[in-house]
Amino acid sequence: MASTSSTEVVPAGASWRRRDALAHTLASRRLPEGVAEPGERVPDAVAPGVMPFVRAADEVEPENPRVAFLCRRYAYKKVQRMDPSSIQRGVRQFKTYMSLRLDQDDTQVLGNDGKEIQRFYKDYCAKLSMISEKRNFEELARRYQVASALYEVLRDVTNNKVDSEVMKFAKVVEEKSVHFKNYKYNIIPLNFPGSSEAVLELRQIKGAIDALNSIYGLPMPHIPMHRHGDRSIRDLLDWLSLAFGFQKSNVENQRENLVLLLANIGARTAGHEHPLSQDKINNNYCFFTLDCIFLSGVRPPMFVSCLSVCATYFTMSEKCFTRLNWPWDLTSDFFYQGRSTSRKPKTNFVEVRTFLHLFRSFNRMWMFFILAFQAMLIVSWSSSGSLSGLADATVFRSVLSVFITAALLNFIKVTLDIVLTFQAWGSMDCTQIVRYLLKFFVAIAWIIILPLTYSSSIRYPSGAGKLLNSWVGNWHNPSVYNIAIIIYMVPDILAAFLFLLPQLQNVMERSNWRVILLLMWWIQPRLYVARGMHEDILSIIKYVFFWVVLLTCKLAFSFYVEISPMIGPTKFLLDQEVGNYEWHQIFPFLPRNLGVVITIWAPIVMVYFMDTQVWYAIFSTAFGGISGALSHVGEIRTLGMLRSRFKSMPKAFNKCHAAAHGEVPTALHMAMTSKEGDYHELIENIKLDRDRYNAVIECYESLILILKNLLLDNNDQKIVDDIDKKLLDSVEKNTLLEDFHMAEIGKVSNMVAKLLHLLSNESTNDMAERKIVNALQDFMEITTRDFMKDGQGILKDENERKQRFTHLDMDVINHSFWKEKDSAMDVPTNLDARRRITFFANSLFMRMPKAPQVHDMISFSVLTPYYNEEVLYSSHELNKKNEDGISILFYLQKIYPDEWNNFLERIGVHPENEEALQGYMDDIRIWASYRGQTLARTVRGMMYYRRALELQCYEDMTNAQADLDGEESVRSKAIADIKFTYVVSCQLYGMHKASKDSREKGLYENILNLMLTYPALRIAYIDEKEVPLPNGKLEKQYYSVLVKGNDEEIYRIKLPGKPTEIGEGKPNNQNHAIIFTRGEALQAIDMNQDNYLEEAFKMRNLLDEFLIKHGKSKPTILGVREHIFTGSVSSLAWFMSNQETSFVTIGQRVLANPLKVRFHYGHPDVFDRIFHLTRGGISKASKVINLSEDIFAGFNSTLRGGNVTHHEYIQLGKGRDVGMNQISNFEAKVANGNGEQTLCRDIYRLGHRFDFYRMLSLYFTTVGFYLNSMVAVLTVYVFLYGRLYLVLSGLEKSILQDPQIKNIKPFENALATQSVFQLGMLLVLPMMIEVGLEKGFGRALAEFVIMQLQLASVFFTFHLGTKTHYYGRTILHGGAKYRGTGRGFVVRHAKFSENYRMYSRSHFVKALELLILLVVYLAYGISYRSSSLYLYVTISIWFLVFCWLFAPFVFNPSCFEWHKTVDDWSDWWNWMSNRGGIGLTPEQSWEAWWISEHEHLKNATIRSLLLEFILSLRFLIYQYGIVYHLHIVHGDRSFMVYALSWLVIAIVLVSLKVVSMGREKFVTNFQLVFRILKGIVFIVLISLVVLLFVGFDLAVSDVGASILAFIPTGWFILLTAQLCGPLFRRLVTEPLGAIFCPCGTGDACKGRCCARFRLRSWAVLRKIGPWDSIQEMARIYEYTMGILIFLPIAILAWFPFVSEFQTRLLFNQAFSRGLQISRILAGQNGSGSKRD
Repeated sequence: MASTSSTEVVPAGASWRRRDALAHTLASRRLPEGVAEPGERVPDAVAPGVMPFVRAADEVEPENPRVAFLCRRYAYKKVQRMDPSSIQRGVRQFKTYMSLRLDQDDTQVLGNDGKEIQRFYKDYCAKLSMISEKRNFEELARRYQVASALYEVLRDVTNNKVDSEVMKFAKVVEEKSVHFKNYKYNIIPLNFPGSSEAVLELRQIKGAIDALNSIYGLPMPHIPMHRHGDRSIRDLLDWLSLAFGFQKSNVENQRENLVLLLANIGARTAGHEHPLSQDKINNNYCFFTLDCIFLSGVRPPMFVSCLSVCATYFTMSEKCFTRLNWPWDLTSDFFYQGRSTSRKPKTNFVEVRTFLHLFRSFNRMWMFFILAFQAMLIVSWSSSGSLSGLADATVFRSVLSVFITAALLNFIKVTLDIVLTFQAWGSMDCTQIVRYLLKFFVAIAWIIILPLTYSSSIRYPSGAGKLLNSWVGNWHNPSVYNIAIIIYMVPDILAAFLFLLPQLQNVMERSNWRVILLLMWWIQPRLYVARGMHEDILSIIKYVFFWVVLLTCKLAFSFYVEISPMIGPTKFLLDQEVGNYEWHQIFPFLPRNLGVVITIWAPIVMVYFMDTQVWYAIFSTAFGGISGALSHVGEIRTLGMLRSRFKSMPKAFNKCHAAAHGEVPTALHMAMTSKEGDYHELIENIKLDRDRYNAVIECYESLILILKNLLLDNNDQKIVDDIDKKLLDSVEKNTLLEDFHMAEIGKVSNMVAKLLHLLSNESTNDMAERKIVNALQDFMEITTRDFMKDGQGILKDENERKQRFTHLDMDVINHSFWKEKDSAMDVPTNLDARRRITFFANSLFMRMPKAPQVHDMISFSVLTPYYNEEVLYSSHELNKKNEDGISILFYLQKIYPDEWNNFLERIGVHPENEEALQGYMDDIRIWASYRGQTLARTVRGMMYYRRALELQCYEDMTNAQADLDGEESVRSKAIADIKFTYVVSCQLYGMHKASKDSREKGLYENILNLMLTYPALRIAYIDEKEVPLPNGKLEKQYYSVLVKGNDEEIYRIKLPGKPTEIGEGKPNNQNHAIIFTRGEALQAIDMNQDNYLEEAFKMRNLLDEFLIKHGKSKPTILGVREHIFTGSVSSLAWFMSNQETSFVTIGQRVLANPLKVRFHYGHPDVFDRIFHLTRGGISKASKVINLSEDIFAGFNSTLRGGNVTHHEYIQLGKGRDVGMNQISNFEAKVANGNGEQTLCRDIYRLGHRFDFYRMLSLYFTTVGFYLNSMVAVLTVYVFLYGRLYLVLSGLEKSILQDPQIKNIKPFENALATQSVFQLGMLLVLPMMIEVGLEKGFGRALAEFVIMQLQLASVFFTFHLGTKTHYYGRTILHGGAKYRGTGRGFVVRHAKFSENYRMYSRSHFVKALELLILLVVYLAYGISYRSSSLYLYVTISIWFLVFCWLFAPFVFNPSCFEWHKTVDDWSDWWNWMSNRGGIGLTPEQSWEAWWISEHEHLKNATIRSLLLEFILSLRFLIYQYGIVYHLHIVHGDRSFMVYALSWLVIAIVLVSLKVVSMGREKFVTNFQLVFRILKGIVFIVLISLVVLLFVGFDLAVSDVGASILAFIPTGWFILLTAQLCGPLFRRLVTEPLGAIFCPCGTGDACKGRCCARFRLRSWAVLRKIGPWDSIQEMARIYEYTMGILIFLPIAILAWFPFVSEFQTRLLFNQAFSRGLQISRILAGQNGSGSKRD
């Protein structure tokens, strides 16, 4: 929003007041200009030894400048001793600064320096005894530190000749300062009893400390001999520490944690038990005891063995202490690890890489859809073909055969249970094994009984029915099968009954009765988790209704649209004779066109199983839209709507929040209660809220303006000017409280209110004028006589006896601003400001709990994991230009033009004054960083919570009119301290601090600046140290460290190992720091998020949701919506913003209610901290499987009885990826994560323990979405390969040209049915509905049209391929890993080689395969098929091919500029030609990249490798079909034709091998021989071709057809060769290694013996295989593929308008215009020489 200040340059003081707090910190830590480089600060290398003396000099300078000079001189000497050569960074500049400062301050004094400093030291020490330790503990600590520094300087000045009296003072200071040394604490100074911190004065803190100190009656713990040092016991934590030997920092950390928990819960409960109190805290500290045992007693070599213990420590009971004994027996075998190094077997569940997990986890869903399909197929095939056919007994009896299918599917499921858990049988409980075997035998029994009884119910059986009847005899009784069905259905009937009684089912699952235990043992294995998860009956009714309606629509659609229309063509095809084959028939005995039927039905069946996802998208959108409308979402979406409901907003605000005064009345109350001498405190309290401060200034200036315009008499105006001058002078001199009676300001306020009321309401007649005059005179009388202490003389005028303030300008009253409507100019022009205003106003009318007072609210923490991202942009980064001449600062100026102008107005700099801007570089850095995805932006946003709490707490105390002796501000800060904690877990902070790299050092300094700016901020990091052992070796030790302020270390807790090595980095970065968080709730915030002050005010409301039941229980995770703030960066960012916005609003709204399957999808959800700390934490961190750690927190919470809700009345900002490659990395990471989720035990347990309908919700909102995305793509492949089979075999031609077919339309429809489902536009529906709700449906339609014009459909179709590729590869081979996406602004052009490397395997190869299929289908069917039918069938697939081939280039900035195209071609060609593969990165060499692309196959299983081989066989169909269509074969259909085609391939491969061998042997020394060899090979090949043309009638068309045939075959050879290496290792190397390994550990051996064997075997394999030729063949394919893709780009780059169109397509208009101008300027400056 624009500021009201002038655009001229403002004074420095005014500018300083408007600066950001972080800018103050940056300026305060910088050396003077001209001494050091911009941004240089006191060097860290010398800071610890020098800063005490610099601080002492600053402290004593007002009292004695000479002593301050001596302190600085000593500091200079110390720096000189520490670094005489000025090697460390910044030391030379610091010395220069100190030297100049010393020269400036060196003045002569009377007497001797030694005597002067000794005299001052004695006076200074004497004053120390006069300071009250109780009231000024922190100040006293600071002064003792200064005294210690002064004494060291004194000894240097006097050459250690110190006066005896001074030594006595020094000794006293030394004795007393021991108490104040290391005065470091986190929130509560518990280790400093004399501290006067306000937080210790809080009643609830005192009560909590007293409760901990109450240890009367506890026995003295047994203390081992090696710990007989300190035996003092102050409280319960000391007792536990002595008993178990906990680390000191661990105990201190938990002591503060427990005090804060007790204090906060005690304050809220006010003496009565609270639901969050006893049980949770007891659980928390039982687990704290186990944690501390682990951290204090386990040595690092035992770390891995203890992980299994820690993973399940929350299930420990008295068995733990039975084995450990009490006191703890250090010789116990509790942590014993056997000698075997093999991995401990799994229990209950094994993560096997197979797609069969999907069937096993969701077997009930698959059974339902398969049985429904069978039933619909039977009914459609009947004579009636409609549902009325069920009335026919025969049809109904056929439908009942679905139970046989159900028994078969159940048998498959039970078999999978045994096969997939077999590896865990060695550690599995015997009862579980018995259960699996019993279920297996029961399943076998049913697949025998049901078919036998079914066959007996058929009156006239045929085929298999006759055979079965011969076995069972004469049981021709239909009731036998019915009885069998009833018995078979008994468990399902019982389950349905219990489903209607969820509370009973919850009780049974938790029961310990033996009968119920036996029953539940058969139904499901008894586990600690996943019990009692059933919802209340109302929630069940809601999600059952959702799914019943959805499934009814889906099945009706499948029956009438997908299945029934196919029955007629299918019956016709089966009735016809087999058509004429145009190739050698593979299956000559295939009856009745069965191959054609399978080809047609295959895609239909796949669509049947996939289209439920589309129906879910439709229904979730409808339900979400209705739910959003009922929740008042989007009721106020414009400022016009805001005005219409403005009068009702105060009432709505008071309903949601505790009643509060306005800003000005609050400031008046502060002033009235202030005393003389408290001026600085008064100003600080008013400035605590910037809005309050601005309101006071605006009210005062408005009042002066009104009075001056109202008064006509110059003398009257002079009186107003005198009062104004007097007040401003008092403010400037800091004497406001001395010059005015602040207790009388209330009278002044009342008179102003009366005057304004008369001015705004009275008419302009004589009576009204008299009232206004009287009110004005009363106001002036009270102001000068009562309010001002010496204001009586202002109204005296001896020369004039006329009455004052009687001449008024009544015209001003008639046209005054208070009677005018707000003009359009007063409306904020900034779109984000409008959005925030309207959202906040709208949220007041939504359902939210009433906010409690801050004193009674739930305490909470915020935790942010940080790795190595940007903290604060440097000036170099902002001004660094890319190859287009675009800098980040220029980019931001163009996409945020109004905000840039407002910023310039705030700092008072003209836009064209570049020189003046350089003086505000700190402000510019912060302005840019607050618009990027930086840590500084996140920290600023999260610290709004503390600011809001301080303001709200102050308001609470003001409303309560508590008598706090003017300490409301101090008390409010103390309460905010115990209610809110912010911890940023900077994993590499310690490494950055010690690093010499300029960027890493800058990261450390910027984080340090953040801590200095925000004193409540805490930084946690993992510190690594090498410690010498007694044997002389070095051991690495790891610590969790917490620091604050100026890098002051608070806690240091030793870890048993490095957390980030045993699991994923980000979750373990959170896990190690979570012990430093406080409170009952924990909000997880990513480092690319933001917060807003107005939203921070609603945090109390949100936290109160923990106390309200939502369904069956109170929530354990509160879901919060996000606003994606990167949507304006580019069109891609806009697409992602809309996609994410729809998911975090309408998507999660439906997941939470009615479906009850919302989990944790990332930040900024709020956790019940105590609940999750006692149930495994908020981040599962196992390697690979927990890649998407966020959603596992939701799984974990739900499995352990938690409840996840979603709330939309509060939102936080979130940055998303803004470039094509960034977005692709993000989509790949999420797809990898979902692939791992498919294999995990959490999904299996949820899929089995949820009821049927909730299980459907789980499937279609998690892994099912990615599976169905993959099925949608596979449907295209199945469809096209089916068409390839029909067209190459000739069956399609014979069918379509059959004269018996009178109506070809049904068959054409059968061919094209699947194409309808390739559109996928229904998935955009949720996005449009949510935009319609929040912005209006007209705006939603307009945005939809604009998105399509900006090729949004191309973008989303492209990423369908990304999801498919990475999800499928993860399940098949693994390879899931964290992919850094980057947080910066993408204004750079990605090279063609970079895009090629990234998308070659995931998109380009697959798209070219589809392209070849389309071409072959067109070429061999054009003679008999209409073009309209071809387009109808394949148009959506052509669009898919275009998207997968060219989307990365369409959305790549400057891709179609000619000089960029030339550079890209050169770069790609050089990359392809680089033949060095060893020691080079994939970015440097094609060979290195080609090898890295096959890394995922190294760890693949034999099963997955064989499946890859089977899938690659599809590439042989082309060659097999096309060779029989060549002119040269003359219609021959024998198998010999196909065999001869392989001979041709062998000749080509041998030729390539000959050339390759010749290059190796002759190219260096026998160049001529090599050329002759190549000539001979070329002549032979040409001769063979000529011979084929002349002697065997080879046609030109045959050459093109052969290329189409052999290209896929060559790709098959490459894929097979890639699989040979891993297969050889699995089938030969590993078995031989296991047999002959001397270690006896088999394939688990990691020693040198087996490593040497593996290397030798691999060398043998390379020698016997044609690997070099394979690699050269792969290079040829890559060259061909790259040229085919690059050619259209090069052609389009010829036309300049294409590049301009692309720029408009990618970026908004302002940036596009700026980009064009920048290019012109770059060309004028000579930067265009490169393109020439």
